[in-house]
Amino acid sequence: MRPLSRSTRAPLRGRRLRGLAAVAVAVAMLAASACGGSSGGQSANGEVTLRFNWWGSDTRHKLTQQVIDSFQKEHPNIKIKGEFGEWAGYWDKLATTVAANDAPDIIQMDEKYLREYADRGALLDLKKADGLDTGKFQPDTLGAGEFDNGLYGLNAGINAFTIVANPAVFKAAGVALPDDKTWTWDQYSQLAQQISAKLNGKGWGTAAYGTNDASLNMWARQHGQSLFTKDGKLGVTKEGVTEFYTNLLKMQDAKAIPSAAFTAQDMNAPLDQSGMATGKLAMGYAWSNQLNALSKASGQQLKLLRLPSVTGKATENGAYYKGSMFWSISSRTKHPKEAAEFVNYLANSPAAGNILLAERGVPPNTEIRAAVALKLKPADAASQAFIQAISSELGEPSPPPPVGGGQVEKIIQRYTTEVLFGRMKPDQAAQKFIDEVNGELTK
Repeated sequence: MRPLSRSTRAPLRGRRLRGLAAVAVAVAMLAASACGGSSGGQSANGEVTLRFNWWGSDTRHKLTQQVIDSFQKEHPNIKIKGEFGEWAGYWDKLATTVAANDAPDIIQMDEKYLREYADRGALLDLKKADGLDTGKFQPDTLGAGEFDNGLYGLNAGINAFTIVANPAVFKAAGVALPDDKTWTWDQYSQLAQQISAKLNGKGWGTAAYGTNDASLNMWARQHGQSLFTKDGKLGVTKEGVTEFYTNLLKMQDAKAIPSAAFTAQDMNAPLDQSGMATGKLAMGYAWSNQLNALSKASGQQLKLLRLPSVTGKATENGAYYKGSMFWSISSRTKHPKEAAEFVNYLANSPAAGNILLAERGVPPNTEIRAAVALKLKPADAASQAFIQAISSELGEPSPPPPVGGGQVEKIIQRYTTEVLFGRMKPDQAAQKFIDEVNGELTK
């Protein structure tokens, strides 16, 4: 389950950078209490200026600027100053500005660091924001940004963790697509093994899981656990992680997944060089909002499938609606009312919806979702149809990672590699994984 786009990778690379972010936010709270100020300003004629930052591609930058222009036409007294960049440097810059008591008023936030910034007092509780309306949001889409009785991130787009299939590879192998409403992990492994055998060295049935934190979390949810608990603790047991890796080795032995060397390379390969993009894999793992990018990279019309489950019941496969990203407001903004007004426009305005479409995922506002449906690209329309199709099968959202939890992805990648290369047994990797993650959570 390699991370298929930078937007799903851990924001801060390595222990040093993770520590930088945490320390920076802590310093910010001290600075805020001493200085009592934040970004934004108001001119003599009553004009308010708000800073808004986000990460993303050039396409996202252009579309977001169009939304800003549209908002300013309707609200001439509010000026939005956009600050954007690539994913790689986004979190270091945010940590630095927050530490300097100069945070942007509106922040595009990722789930991995939502709780870290909120717990340190850097984010406004949106339940207290004047003028922010969530009445048209699908109810179970709000929970991803809600904890400790506060709402610190408003879902900007919803997605779900899925299996993405390449029908062209299935056809080349002479194998039919599965019934994803009833398949079990055993059936999934058998299907992947059959495809690998039919491809005869030219590809594999599926990618290996264990290359990001979502895969372990979904496995845990199917076994009555969760990667993290609501009180910010690690929620998986040694026995659970051992079983996770034991099953992965069984799939490797059956040649249902690629070699260890292929997986190690693929988990960090650029999207257009990934196993899914190059037609080496019949199935892989992705968040549903990545379907368009994957389809474009592969030149194929890919298809989203539900995850398999232990029992063969779709309602027990651990699926839930995850926020692709969130809108947050700095707790130190000088203009919380105007900031909330802009976030409300991003979330609820038909004008904004018609510009952004599914760029940040399926709109959580159900009226906006319906209004833009006919304007979506085929892959985005398929993602939206999938999101709606699974709505009756979902569980509660997983708790967001606690402070330090953003490092889990890199940790799990390392131990998955150790297991696949045979350098560690599953129980050894499980214990070291748990010890290392707990060490990050207690810093």
